[in-house]
Parts: sequence; C-alpha cells; structure tokens
Amino acid sequence: MTTVALAVTDGMLHFELSLAYEVFAAAPASVPGPWYDLVVCGPGAVRAGRFMLEPDLGLDRLPHADTVIVPGWADVDEEPPAELVDAVRAAHEAGARVASLCTGAFVLAAAGLLDGRRATTHWAHTRALAARHPRVTVDPDVLYVDEGSVLTSAGKAAAMDLCLHLVRLDHGSAVTNAAARRLVVPPHRDGGQAQFIATPAPAPDNHPLAELFPWVIERLDQPLTVEDLARRARMSSRHLGRHFRSVTGTTPLQWLLAQRIRHAQELLETTDHSVDAIAAATGMGTATTLRRHFSRTVGVPPDTYRRTFRSQTRPGPTGSGRHHQRP
Repeated sequence: MTTVALAVTDGMLHFELSLAYEVFAAAPASVPGPWYDLVVCGPGAVRAGRFMLEPDLGLDRLPHADTVIVPGWADVDEEPPAELVDAVRAAHEAGARVASLCTGAFVLAAAGLLDGRRATTHWAHTRALAARHPRVTVDPDVLYVDEGSVLTSAGKAAAMDLCLHLVRLDHGSAVTNAAARRLVVPPHRDGGQAQFIATPAPAPDNHPLAELFPWVIERLDQPLTVEDLARRARMSSRHLGRHFRSVTGTTPLQWLLAQRIRHAQELLETTDHSVDAIAAATGMGTATTLRRHFSRTVGVPPDTYRRTFRSQTRPGPTGSGRHHQRP
C-alpha cells in the first residue's frame, strides 16, 4: 500500500489540506484492492486558518512516505519553518515523490527542490516565487506541472487536478474517473490548461455545450468532425470553437483527441483488446494512427503503456514499487 503523507505546520491553508485528505483518505466504493495509507505529519497540534489539527506523526516521518503532499502556505511573505523545509528535502532525498498544492510551492522552493525545474503556483503569487527563487522556471499560466519526482499545482481547484493526476499515475484512468465521480468533479483537466479564463463559464443548466459533451463521449468510435459537433450543438463551427476555448481551454479537435486517448488508456488498462480493436473503439481508425497519437500524447506506445501499467498495478509476491510500512 502506497503511503501518502500530508506535511502540516501552523500557517497552512485548510482548503488545500482538506482537499488532499478527501482524495487520498478513502477509496471509491467501486474500486477494488488497496488504496492509499494516508498519514498527517506535523510538529504537534497545528492551526490551519480557524481549525486546529492533531497530526498522526511528526515531520521526521516524512522520509518514510512514498508521496509527500505540501498544502498551501498562507503567508508567502513569511519564510516557511526550517523544520518543515528540512523534512520535505529529506523526504525527497529518500526517494519520495513530493507535490505542492497552491502556495506550497514556496516550501518546495525553499527546500531547493524546484531549482532548475519548471513549477507553478497560484497565479497571484507567481511573480513573487520567481523573484525569490530565480533558479526556478515559474509558469504562471498552467494548472499544474509534473516534473517526475516533484510536482506543483496552481491554486484552489487546480490542487484537485493535481491530486487526481497523482491518482491517475498510480491507478490509471478508470480508477481516477471513479474517484472523480465520488468527489463530483471533472476527472481530468490537462496540466497545461490555463489557470483561469477571461469569460466565466455559464452556469451548468445554461451551458451551451452541456448536452454535447456526453453525446460525443458515447460516440468516440465514430469519425466525428468539428462540423458534426457544431451541427449537434446547433451553432456554427466558429461559434463552437469560441465556446470550447472558453469552457475547456482548448479547441474542439484537441478536446476530442484527448477524449479518444483517455478512452484508449482505460481500454488498455481494463481489457485485453488488441490495439487494432482499441483503435476502432476510440475512433482512431487504425492501429498506426492510434500509436502515433498515443505515443505523442502519453509518451509511450500503447503496448508499452499496457505492460507498464499492469506491472505497476499487479502485485508480485512481495508487492510492487517502493514499499514502506506505515511510518
């Protein structure tokens, strides 16, 4: 079982902290097998906003975790506690995956984990992060940045995006979708999506694309075009493009391709269908086309993805991956 440790001290933002707790504390009812062993590590009773929190363990236990989550840091003008910074650095040196939510990036930067890496934080504080830590390449626009063993997210809702991204890395798309349904949130927003859009999305009951999205998802095996989507949405292709940009941050074709790739991931994870069959089921047409788009998007070919995913999720005689007992 993978251990996830929430690193907490006085001055943490309670929203991001509780959000991470909700994601990693309990598995969706429909998900079989082990979930995460979640522990809260801190120097003692800590205050997060108007809430008092009793950690399970001390900060010195962070290096025993597989993943360390650093919630938002309330006052970015104040240096984070040295004991927190040291513990986070020690955890990363011990091999833990370290992720910050919102302004928790300032803690990771203070620990030197972001030097020479891309990172993000809440858009209102990206300039401060860049000015204080010039060796960090700060991206002010994206929802989150995955640098392998170090990950950072933008503020508030983007913290959920990063947490679900971690679940997807560990358990795959199908399990992440189940977790998202339990939390009543979208299962995936790409990390490269903009932190905010100039025109707010309409209310759900007035959303111009609300009926289009599920219609498309049910027909991913068909060769849909932008004109098909525009006709279904009863608007011009140009008008459709504007709505897609405002709601999803991307174009209709890019969004459609992302849905096809995610569906292909689910089929590779959960079935033994051939790549040809999956190409047909996802509307890619041929295995060659699927392999090209899948490799460019995911980074590995479909066959490699299936082998890697199954090797990570199918436990051997002594389990798989890094293993720690509960710290």
